[in-house]
Amino acid sequence: MGVTIVGIDLAKSVFRLHGCDEQGRAVIRKQLTRGQLLAFMAQVPACTVAMEACGSAHYWARELEQLGHRVRLVNPRFVKPYVKANKNDASDAEAICEAASRPSMRFVAVKTAAQLEVQALHRVRQQLVKNRTALINQVRGLLAEHGIAIPRGRAQLQRSLAQILEDEDNRLSGLMREILSESSERLKFIEARLRQYELHIERRFRQDPRCRAIGGGRRCGSVDRYRPGGGSRQCR
Repeated sequence: MGVTIVGIDLAKSVFRLHGCDEQGRAVIRKQLTRGQLLAFMAQVPACTVAMEACGSAHYWARELEQLGHRVRLVNPRFVKPYVKANKNDASDAEAICEAASRPSMRFVAVKTAAQLEVQALHRVRQQLVKNRTALINQVRGLLAEHGIAIPRGRAQLQRSLAQILEDEDNRLSGLMREILSESSERLKFIEARLRQYELHIERRFRQDPRCRAIGGGRRCGSVDRYRPGGGSRQCR
């Protein structure tokens, strides 16, 4: 078959492949289901496999590398200029193949499963922070409609909210107290989950020598310290 490079347009269920030989002639034009992809690529001689760096790309990259292929992940915005005519899965696979063939193309490094786990920790923590901020703003807005203003700051709200729920003279109805109580419990739950994720992140940070090397090898106290979301703590 003489294939030297295969471009794969990734999807949830149906994948489109476009392969070329050394002269750039198309020798593979196939559509495969998710379950057929690896079985087919196992029959293809070791070659360069190119994909857009999008959802699931790192998983497929690791699987294809185990089959002996050389995987190249391309930023989607670098693929767009090579799409010919109407955009569809077939033209996308061809464009990926063409983009990855360019000598000056820059590629995205394939992440290991461990690296993706660390990335997941940060992303989930970031979403929790957003949820916490949204909940705090909502509670402030609800209380403002009842003439209750709370000083700025997350700690101020948490303290004030407990006091408001205990105050029987603030003319809040039973329903409103129930809503605020439930919001308070949700806030506590989010705070607890955030603490757990921050512990996971700090543990990973301490275990990774590359992270400890950031900052020129300086150490804070007996161990390196990490403040999630705020970078490394200043050494004293």
